[in-house]
Amino acid sequence: MRKYIKALIALILLILFDQLTKYLAVIHLKGTSGISVIPDVFHLQYLENHGVAFGMFQGQQWFFVPLTIIIAFVMIFLYYKIPDTKRYLPLRICVVLVTAGAFGNIIDRISHQYVVDFFYFKLINFPIFNVADCYVVVAVILFVILILFYYKEEELERDIPFFQNKKNKG
Repeated sequence: MRKYIKALIALILLILFDQLTKYLAVIHLKGTSGISVIPDVFHLQYLENHGVAFGMFQGQQWFFVPLTIIIAFVMIFLYYKIPDTKRYLPLRICVVLVTAGAFGNIIDRISHQYVVDFFYFKLINFPIFNVADCYVVVAVILFVILILFYYKEEELERDIPFFQNKKNKG
């Protein structure tokens, strides 16, 4: 039960931080040309993203709101299946980060019909993104590293039913 309470507190704090940064972006960046943090490298620039990941699929809210909710519930289910051991803490952290990112952006989609983005790496002309996007990207990178280098396939299949290979279910 403690792992769920800790995860819920972390999830709420991460979502609140994301929403706070978006609120600050709205009040300090909206209607301006942005703030150059590192000239010609990194800027804070307000953008209303009506699409998903880096502005793709503009105006498709009808599809992405339910999809995001499904992904969030899959993450919650996965968290439930992960053993409450120190070994699996990194995996649980990944799940909390992805869920926080999903909820952080779904709040924007439902309340505004767009997501507030504001981080811009001008040097490489990278699409503008936000804190919730950072949560998801960091979690996915960490997840890939964990799966490739930390966990063995056999232990994941043994300890987490979600990862069981169909042919091994018997």
